[in-house]
Formats: sequence, structure tokens, C-alpha cells
Amino acid sequence: MALETSYTDARARLAELWDAAVNDRELVVIHRRGSEDVVLVAADELAALSEAAHVLRSPRNAARLYRALERALSGDGPELTVDELRDEVGLGEEEA
Repeated sequence: MALETSYTDARARLAELWDAAVNDRELVVIHRRGSEDVVLVAADELAALSEAAHVLRSPRNAARLYRALERALSGDGPELTVDELRDEVGLGEEEA
């Protein structure tokens, strides 16, 4: 659930609200009279949301990811460690 505050309160408590966005992953909605609301969100959180939106724009990608999620939740498919998965998709560490 997002924190909500006024513009005036946000100015007075910016450091506290900033910490809530970064450390607690809170969305902070800031209201300003006569203007649209804005949201304070951690930059890496926004990047992740933007990437997810980009990937899901393609109906084909969205369907493929949904099927993969269904398989994962149902327990179908192989159980792999992170290292095994990295090797399987070609992201294993290169030997020097």
C-alpha cells in the first residue's frame, strides 16, 4: 500500500520519504493542489517495472511468460539450481 502525503509535508519530510521509497520499497504518492499527483519510487524499482512493462507489451512474450509461470507453480519441469540454470542458458562463468 502506498504512502500518501501532501507537497508541503513531502518537502518537510523528504529524507524520511526518500528512505521509505529506497529501503522499504514504498511508493510515496505526493498530492499538490491544482496539479497532478506524482510518485516517489526507488530508481531500480522503476527500472524493473519499466522492463516488465516492455517485455509484457508483446502478446507473444506475455503468453510465453504466463505459461512458464504456470509450469513453475504447478511443479512441472526440472528442478535446477541457479548455477545449473546459468549453465543451461549459457550464462555460466567463462573459464580463464
